[in-house]
Amino acid sequence: MPTSKKAKKKDPATSKPKKTAAAPKTKLPKKKHLKAASLETASQAKLLSSKVVYQGKLFRVTKDHLIEPNGKESTRDVVRHNGSVIILAIDTSKSKKDPWIVMERQYRHAAGRFLWELPAGKLDPGEDALAGAQRELEEETGYRAKKWKPMVEYFASPGFLGESMKVFLAEGLIPGDAHPEDDEDIELRLIKLSDILKKIEKGNIMDGKTLSCVLLYDHLRRTRRK
Repeated sequence: MPTSKKAKKKDPATSKPKKTAAAPKTKLPKKKHLKAASLETASQAKLLSSKVVYQGKLFRVTKDHLIEPNGKESTRDVVRHNGSVIILAIDTSKSKKDPWIVMERQYRHAAGRFLWELPAGKLDPGEDALAGAQRELEEETGYRAKKWKPMVEYFASPGFLGESMKVFLAEGLIPGDAHPEDDEDIELRLIKLSDILKKIEKGNIMDGKTLSCVLLYDHLRRTRRK
């Protein structure tokens, strides 16, 4: 009878591992790079109608019927405003490293409390923003400035408020007499930047425009030092 051959056992140490099928490569979708200009164009809504439902001294409220950029039809209540200016008035005569900033403390009925704020005010219809900032600074504080520079423009609450806020840096301050409006009761102070930052950290500055402008100014100063 023929003898059967015994199967040789493979040594696991020397045996070659079986090749496994490579996982199929998945192609990632290419990122679409849209230019800012095209995004702004695409974001335009189509206004079908607009009705003034309230007209006040400082602003008006409109009920807008529109087609959103996504194609959906909607109705929005919007507070319309001529826009405002904010002035970050800096005094570096005593210290360039820790400049003094013109601040105001006044009662705000809508907030129900006194707030520390930067000088600010509304623009008249068609008024140039820089001219408005110069007017507001002198009216509220008495100060004039030799050097003016635009810093940033932003919307405080764009969900319902159409107010644009333009921020100016004012340097080279010249003191004078303030002549605020009859309904303005303002306490004026010059406060060190470092002290304002401490107030911000402690939560003692609750005014949005003051928070954003002071922190931006401090960030820009730190960036220039590097």
